[in-house]
Amino acid sequence: MINELGYLALFAASFLAATVLPFSSEMVLSGMLVAGFDPYISLAVATTGNWLGGLSSYWIGWLGKWAWIEKYLKIKAEKIERLRQRIAGKEGWIAFFCWLPVIGDPIAVVLGLIKTRFIPTALWMLVGKAARYAVWGYLTLKGIELFG
Repeated sequence: MINELGYLALFAASFLAATVLPFSSEMVLSGMLVAGFDPYISLAVATTGNWLGGLSSYWIGWLGKWAWIEKYLKIKAEKIERLRQRIAGKEGWIAFFCWLPVIGDPIAVVLGLIKTRFIPTALWMLVGKAARYAVWGYLTLKGIELFG
């Protein structure tokens, strides 16, 4: 029972960390690895939660209305259209960087706003987030090995 709750907490933390809410899922992941949770399951849960959180940010952008962007953010539709044209065909590489702190969540929102192709965006976002957690998990496990 405690394992299931731990994984659920990790999923929630990872999901929330991929939204505009400031949250550190890496600390939760490290805590779970230190507590002896299965590294592979932990990485899969963290990646899935963070990926779905990133996709929710993408979806929020997708729902955004051009009129709102122009009115509230003072960005002209022509400028966003030029950005969309520059990104077209490269959305995967850009989505890969949704794992970055601070700018990753806005990247996901912008990708949704300019209506990038979903499949490449989602797949590259998954790859980027998985790579981040794999590196973080590896470093945590090496730290445990070194200091534990």
